[in-house]
Amino acid sequence: MLDRRAFLAVCSRFGLTTTLLPGVLWAMADTDGKVTRDMIDQASIIADVKIKDEYKEMMLESLNDFKSDYEAIYKLSIPNSVAPAFVFDPIPADWGTKAEAPKPPMKISSVNVNAGGAPKNIEDVAFYSVRQLADLVRTKKVSSTALTEMYLERLKRYDPTLKFVITLTEDRARAKAKEADREIAAGKYRGPLHGIPWGAKDLLAVKGYRTTWGAGGFENQTIDEDATVVKRLDDAGAVLVAKLTLGALAQGDRWFGGMTRNPWNTQQGSSGSSAGSASATASGCVGFAIGSETLGSISSPSTRCGTTGLRPTFGMVPRTGAMALSWTMDKLGPLCRAVEDCAMVFHAIYGPDGHDRTVKSAAFQWDANLDWRKLRVGYLKNDFEIAPPPQEPPKDEKELTPEEKKRRDEDRVARERGLARRKYDKQFDDAALDKLRSMGINLIPLELPKLPYQSLRPILLAEAAAAFDDLTRSGRDKLLTEQKPNDWPNTFRTARFIPAVEYIQASRARTIAINEVNKVFSQVDVIVAPTGSTQLVVTNFTGHPAVILPNGLRGDDAPKPIVRDGELQPGGPGTPTSITFLGQIFGEAKLLALAKAYQDATGFHLKHPTLAANS
Repeated sequence: MLDRRAFLAVCSRFGLTTTLLPGVLWAMADTDGKVTRDMIDQASIIADVKIKDEYKEMMLESLNDFKSDYEAIYKLSIPNSVAPAFVFDPIPADWGTKAEAPKPPMKISSVNVNAGGAPKNIEDVAFYSVRQLADLVRTKKVSSTALTEMYLERLKRYDPTLKFVITLTEDRARAKAKEADREIAAGKYRGPLHGIPWGAKDLLAVKGYRTTWGAGGFENQTIDEDATVVKRLDDAGAVLVAKLTLGALAQGDRWFGGMTRNPWNTQQGSSGSSAGSASATASGCVGFAIGSETLGSISSPSTRCGTTGLRPTFGMVPRTGAMALSWTMDKLGPLCRAVEDCAMVFHAIYGPDGHDRTVKSAAFQWDANLDWRKLRVGYLKNDFEIAPPPQEPPKDEKELTPEEKKRRDEDRVARERGLARRKYDKQFDDAALDKLRSMGINLIPLELPKLPYQSLRPILLAEAAAAFDDLTRSGRDKLLTEQKPNDWPNTFRTARFIPAVEYIQASRARTIAINEVNKVFSQVDVIVAPTGSTQLVVTNFTGHPAVILPNGLRGDDAPKPIVRDGELQPGGPGTPTSITFLGQIFGEAKLLALAKAYQDATGFHLKHPTLAANS
């Protein structure tokens, strides 16, 4: 029989290299029960991937977590009839572009904010909703140029504190604003986004400006095209004033220039990865912003900064010209100060563009007067309850190093504080349900199917590693700002060890999740849930849309956040909470209608942070 080294040598002679790497590693682990450093060494020889010794220890925990994920999916006993959750399309992307179908007209709310004429101080409108700003611009009480200059000045004033700008697009903005003013003066009004300044998460390409993806090594990258979303907002007459921060390669709020801050507490990060989009919008420094979500990147910063975010149905907004992290999960959407703002921005950017083949020809018609009282509304009963955090099995003190003991104690404190925050925040979740009932809504208790949703994560990780394969292979991953075990460099390395079979199996499990979760959504039009509950992972994998709403501010009695790894954790007095409304696939119109009714009834979105420049 061949020994292991001889087997590897035979494989190499026959050119069986990268394709065998994950399977060989998995087979080794299956024999011994756990992946070891020696296994990484031997498997990496097959793959012809050099992995530095300093990285190998960092990889081991993730690799063994993958093993648990595979086993959870095995237990599903997936029938042969279940296909993966992706569909092959043989049509080339450049086969031909069909003319975009006309969009149904919007029915926006009536508003009159200019009865007294133009504002005495232009900054008085900095926190206005897009709907309010649109009324001022349409009636010529405020010019697009004046709004643009005001927001540019505020971006410059507060960026040193909040660090939400990567690049100001001043020349482009001033030219577009002047064009908007000329058109409106000539009676050529394009609609409610005409003349409204906005900010783009810097994973959207814009001609003539760098597109950095927030990442070290990409600081001077330029892409000679405008993303489809940028083109469509140009067509709507909106004015791009800035390219805003994102955590490096769409993770967190740390980018090559520092950490984007939460305007409610500048000692905290703004969360991410749509870090700058949320922070700048919440700070009254843009009229609205575009962000993206793969697994929480609109939801989380909207919660932290108190913005209203729309994560559309997967396949509603083209991602052409946007950085890819996960081709089967990435979604672009607006972060705004009000629900109707999200509806108006979404109306401008949704629909096929002939290039992103995931985008469907599904209609969206915003009607601010839709009778939300007729909607069927459910709530995820179990998600509103507090489950105790999982406890780590006790370890023999003699086996722990001083560093391991320190980390264990930190983990215990973090779990205790996290539980205290969840218990405190429950009052806001419960109040949301009470408010909805007081509005005459009969809330239907629901529960999501019990499936191993967390074990679907290898889909995201494998796709992300493939998207940035050259970064890993070239060693340029060392240029990224963050290098901890859960950061992209280590994640990309470990994801190379996910077997192709396990990726396909996870995708087949995803098909089961999509089918079962849709059975729940078929019972109602909208579902209410805590933002950070199980649904966040579930609905990002199933592609359902979500609206994240401000839901009140924590009081002075709120548990104080802890400092961990040198960073102030979320929560604490005076910071926002949120609630999430979920919709059926392509059900944005009903979803947004109920969310607007709740927002109008509570008014939490009207609260704004007190800002201090250069604090």
